[in-house]
Amino acid sequence: MADLNISDECRKLANLHTRGELGTGISKIVQNYTQRDLKRMEWNFSESVRGIDVSYKKKLEKTIREYLYQTWEKIRLLSQQGGFSPMKDELSKKAGEFWVMTARECAKNCDVNPEICRIRFLKYLLAGFSIYVLEVPPHPVGMPFPGGDAVSLLDGVYYCPVRDKSGDVDSALCPFCPAKQTPESGYLKPPVKGSEHRKQEYLKKTFDFHHYNG
Repeated sequence: MADLNISDECRKLANLHTRGELGTGISKIVQNYTQRDLKRMEWNFSESVRGIDVSYKKKLEKTIREYLYQTWEKIRLLSQQGGFSPMKDELSKKAGEFWVMTARECAKNCDVNPEICRIRFLKYLLAGFSIYVLEVPPHPVGMPFPGGDAVSLLDGVYYCPVRDKSGDVDSALCPFCPAKQTPESGYLKPPVKGSEHRKQEYLKKTFDFHHYNG
């Protein structure tokens, strides 16, 4: 994987037209990663949330662990069983925009530490697979958020308590997520009468926890 050109791979993925083509494209790239890379993602996530409440941290870690390995396994099985072939649905324009965002985010600090960018790319590959191939949120049902809210599924519709709270966080997955905003979610509110800087700081901390960069 040392010769992986993330920018080129993102360009190829952005030019695909159907869910099946994207699934096949993602699976070919993911095959070059190992479960050791998933463990690295787990460790990185644990480090990113190490300052929060212990019981909440454990719930997050369990949810993320299950999401990583279950998504990895779905990619492997669908590829082996030819499950991508019947997926003829056209991808939305947003799919192309997702891979443009991915290329931009994965280019950050690559000169300093290419390995971080390689792991970060895997994060976006799994998220893109969830959103555009499986058509499910990149945060799985049951994913807990501060305040007691969680991602839910009701009558075939996914709901997320932070769907519309991405704000100015460029790397947030929310703009691409198929979930709808949870009505009257009761999610933690931004600082009362806070400055614009304070509000953006609040958003950044929220998405650092839930959209960690590998």
